[in-house]
Amino acid sequence: MNQLSDRSGDGQLTVTDRTRLRRGREKVRTTRADLDEVLAAGFVCHLGVLVDGAPMVVPTVYGVGDDVLYLHGSVASRSLVQAPDAPVCVTVTQVDGIVLARSVFEHSINYRSVMIYGVPRVVTDPDEKLAGLRAVTEQCAPGQWDYARGPNRKESAATTLLALGLSEVSVKARTGPPDDGEGPDGMTNRWAGVIPLGTVRGTPEPDPLLSADIEMPPHISAMTRSGERADVLGALPVAESEG
Repeated sequence: MNQLSDRSGDGQLTVTDRTRLRRGREKVRTTRADLDEVLAAGFVCHLGVLVDGAPMVVPTVYGVGDDVLYLHGSVASRSLVQAPDAPVCVTVTQVDGIVLARSVFEHSINYRSVMIYGVPRVVTDPDEKLAGLRAVTEQCAPGQWDYARGPNRKESAATTLLALGLSEVSVKARTGPPDDGEGPDGMTNRWAGVIPLGTVRGTPEPDPLLSADIEMPPHISAMTRSGERADVLGALPVAESEG
């Protein structure tokens, strides 16, 4: 793997022209730890790519490797295979809360988000492909890779896995209450505050074809305890325009 080129020796992310925030600069997050936190909190990303000259944004699952993001190629992979030097933009967003202000203009969202720019490569090395598929599986359901049957050669050959380096990224977040509490609207009698949001894993629903004597494995029961918030999913931000 190439060494991560988006950080200096003190763990700061390097700013490029594409990742430099031109508005809402108080939302910028500048360290590799900020990046890792957002990526660890979810497992769904959106891949933006040109397909036949038109933009397409594809939701897909991802996993984190050594300074690389692995993602299932899905529909867009056909275009990337045909044009391997095509740049893409991948976004990951966790929504933490709805911010209700006293005025509609000041309404907002508490969030954490990442935008990753680069040229992905199709993973062809068998060992890396297996490791990447493991990362994607474990990102979604920790412990499932070792429990389920692994992919055979035919299944692996039928699966497209993309690898995108973390060399050019932008991390943003918003936290806290509404911004209009100290202005004229703060003197009104309107309620304002934050409605927290998060992802909760519900009660597992067994496959109807399961035999009655097959028990739920510990790794599934551990991540689906009733009422627990799934920290691995976290909550992300709604990305804002950076024009």
